[in-house]
Formats: sequence, structure tokens, C-alpha cells
Amino acid sequence: MVNSEYLDLSLEVQEAMESNKPIVALESTIIAHGMPYPDNVEMARRVSDIVREKGCVPATIGIVNGRMKVGMTDEDIEYFAKAKDVLKVSRRDISYAISKKLNGATTVAGTMIIANMAGIDVFVTGGIGGVHRGASESFDISADLLELAQTDVAVVCAGAKSILDIGATLEYLETNGVAVLGYRTDEFPAFYTRKSGFGVDYVMDSAQEAADFIYTKKQLELKGGTVIGCPIPEEHELNPEEIEKVIHDAVKKASALHITGKKVTPFLLSEIKEITEGSSLKANLELVYNNARIGSEIARLLKQKET
Repeated sequence: MVNSEYLDLSLEVQEAMESNKPIVALESTIIAHGMPYPDNVEMARRVSDIVREKGCVPATIGIVNGRMKVGMTDEDIEYFAKAKDVLKVSRRDISYAISKKLNGATTVAGTMIIANMAGIDVFVTGGIGGVHRGASESFDISADLLELAQTDVAVVCAGAKSILDIGATLEYLETNGVAVLGYRTDEFPAFYTRKSGFGVDYVMDSAQEAADFIYTKKQLELKGGTVIGCPIPEEHELNPEEIEKVIHDAVKKASALHITGKKVTPFLLSEIKEITEGSSLKANLELVYNNARIGSEIARLLKQKET
């Protein structure tokens, strides 16, 4: 764990570290920018409950009044869920948010950095960012991918958001030496759907196998993160053809409105929710809960190997 004058650990997280209990990192952008109120608060509470039910300690990460917090309070989460002025924080934004004493919701990249500072190995999220459709012209590539290439945190997710160019995203990860694991699947999941048409590097048939992989990588001191793709439960999967058309229309609208950068993903998710009359939000919630169950089991087994 890195000593930092800007880093605050909640009492629950501190006690977990002292007693060698497994900890699962959680992001705050999904609360502030990924879901509407009050679904975002209910999601955050349910995910924390799932992590605890699995014998781990949840650590929601964000920047609160210029302090990096590992283990945000219920009050922090409620504020982030409602406020309109919470900055979306990736690597480039951390120093600014701290120096200006702002509130910042951490993205996958931002959460990975702070989790790594705190010595947390496993991070559960919805889906990673990636190469955006049309990136050959826009060069719009998420900082999440570069962070995965250099920061030693395992990211448990439902694959890459299907609003992205998944093939290009996987190519980028391969180029940067990031292992992409499939949890009980040989095909990389596509967030709302179980299959993307693209394969994974290795199949993990159990949480134990995933924990063994992370443990071995740590022992070898190999730099960079790991992606563990967990397909959305079959009963909550959206129709692949229908969601692809919805995404295509939403991307086209974003382009027509000249929406770029960090505003793209929140806009697209909002559009998709509206077009699907809320079914995409329900799928989003269910995949996050599924990831929390799997990620917590991996974190618990990893801690067992280390002690």
C-alpha cells in the first residue's frame, strides 16, 4: 500500500486490511454518471451487500472534497447519486480534482489507480471502456485500456460496453499484453449480451482458477492488469440483433450532435435506456450484481492463497 497524504481509508477498509480480510474495489462513476437516481443508490447498496455476503469488504472509491476515499460512506454515495457537479475522473483528472478540492467519480482507470495505491487487487465494475466505433477517424480510445496495460489490478466486468468496437478493443489489449480471461466462456461478453463474436485469451472454469491466475501473476511481478469477462446471466440478456440496432442509432445521434470525449458514454447509455424503455437499465443492474458475486468469490480465494 502506498502512503499518501491525499488517501483516506474508511474504518471498515482499515480493519479489513489489519485483519487480512479480502477487499473488493468498486467504482463511483457508475453512481454519478452511469445510472439515474434512485436506481444508482439502490445498485450501490445492493452491490455492497453482495460483497459482504460473500465474505469480503466493499470499498467504493471516489474523490470527496479533494481526498481520495477508499470506502465511501452512504452519505457520500447519496450525494454523488444526486449531484450534477461531480467530475468524471480518469488518470489525467486526479491531480486536478485533488488540487481544487473537488468531488470526483472515478472511472475504471481512476478506480484502478486508487485501488492499486491502497493495495487492493480485485475491482468489480459493469463494463470496461475501450475503442469507440469510428476511432480510426476520431481516435477516441478509453484511458481504461492504457491503465490496464500498466496498473496491477484485476477487473471483473461483463466485457466491454457494446457501444464500443469490441474487436479493436481486444486488439489494443493484446498489443499491450493484457490477458483477457473468460469466466466460464470462450467468447468475450458484450455487456448487454453474452457473446460478442470475439474470443478470449483463456477460459477460467472457476473462481479458483481466476484467483490462481492473479496470484501467479503477482508472484511473477508482471506489470499490468487483467480483464475477467463474466457474461450477463442468460435470463437477463437482451436480444443481440435488437440491441445492436439501438446502439447504432444512438451512436449516429451522438455523432450528429457532435458529442465527444467523456460525454459520449453517458449520452449513449441514456439514449439506449430511453429507446429500450428501461430494459437496458435492468440488464445493467443484473450484470453488475453478477459481477459482484463472481469478483467477491475470486477476491476471497485470492486472499486465502496469500495467507
